Amino acid sequence: MSLQPGLSFSQAPPILVPFRFFLSAPLFGLLAALLMLWYGTSLMDSRWQPSVLALTHLMTLGFLGMAMVGAMMQMLPVVAGSPVAHPVGVARAVHVLLLPGVLLLAGGFLFGTHWPMRIAMFLLGSGFTVFVAAVGLSLKRAPPDSPTVVGMRFAVGALVVTAALGLTLASNYGWDWWLIERVRLINLHLTWGLLGWVGLLVVGVSYQVVPMFQLTPSYPKPLTRWLTAAIFALLLLWSVAQYLPDAVQEQAMLAVVSVAAIGFMVFAVVTLRLQLQRRRKQSDVTLLFWRFGMTCLLLALVLGVAGQVIPALDRMQGDNFALAFLFIAGFAVSVVNGMLYKIVPFLIWFHLQSLLMGVTKVPNMRQIMPEPGMRRQMWLHFAAVPLLVLSALWPPLIYPAALLFGTSMILLEVNLLYAFRVYQQNAKLATKGEPSST
Repeated sequence: MSLQPGLSFSQAPPILVPFRFFLSAPLFGLLAALLMLWYGTSLMDSRWQPSVLALTHLMTLGFLGMAMVGAMMQMLPVVAGSPVAHPVGVARAVHVLLLPGVLLLAGGFLFGTHWPMRIAMFLLGSGFTVFVAAVGLSLKRAPPDSPTVVGMRFAVGALVVTAALGLTLASNYGWDWWLIERVRLINLHLTWGLLGWVGLLVVGVSYQVVPMFQLTPSYPKPLTRWLTAAIFALLLLWSVAQYLPDAVQEQAMLAVVSVAAIGFMVFAVVTLRLQLQRRRKQSDVTLLFWRFGMTCLLLALVLGVAGQVIPALDRMQGDNFALAFLFIAGFAVSVVNGMLYKIVPFLIWFHLQSLLMGVTKVPNMRQIMPEPGMRRQMWLHFAAVPLLVLSALWPPLIYPAALLFGTSMILLEVNLLYAFRVYQQNAKLATKGEPSST
């Protein structure tokens, strides 16, 4: 297997550094599905109700947050050649703080009690502080000319803004004080979290992983040079526009949102075009996940801009849920899921290369994570997302959607555990010097 030039695999952290996050992520997706089944059609009554806030954070902080933190811990030393200092200790600390923090935050929303929210604030605030400090130092040492490194820097900056706004809003629930700017801060929190932290990280990471794992041509240099910086600047302008006089506020916000949407649309279209030019014509699971994710991103952007232009559409309660399901489950979860199916077997193969050299043959990536299991999980996810989106229009669809989504999360966890079991079995053989039966 050929490795991408410019990558530094010699500095890769121990395999448990990213894996503790990867194995945790689908469990939060499963909890989100169970919450949808429990609350059912009542979720669609209002996006402000506690069950919806809990669901949103289980998906974003839980599934996406865990997977993205693990991916950054792994990719920084490999892509940027700048490892996180003390990666094992940092990973343990961040994981131990974030995992119960997300659970307590969701519980605080659901049960309306103060103490879980207060503890969650401490745990999440501490966890993200450790993470941002560790990766921030790593990014500071990294070469500034890498588009992926630049994208990661802007994504981490967006994470800082998102976390600060989130902690401010959580204090409103934890101490029950009146926050006059609550609605405006919620909109800022959502936008910086989804378009900033999630969107910018996906864009930045894609510059490396799409050509590497999907065998496509490289992204155009003008795109990689300017897109993430432009989107970050637009997010800043949009935040400032929130506080302009009413006479110009709406027009200014619409203009900024439209330009940012065009930027993400260009990214999605370019990604789809590059995939059509890939050297290997046979489609694999990762490619299909990315195509599905890019299509959902385009639909979400069109729906979002249309909601800004057509007030009647923006006032429709279902529009908010359809947009959220398209962006979070359709785009973000799909892309992260697809990346896991390349990153995980590749990591295991890479680590076993050094362990089994001179001992026995290293399992190939299809043995580490068999294709049939990945495809079954993929089709369940592809069936779940349209039902989630349509449940915004006909709420009873939330039940089959949640069943399909929850089952897909269970199969994702099973597939990841199977791959990790392959690693454990072969790592034991390496210490014994015995031939592998895998």
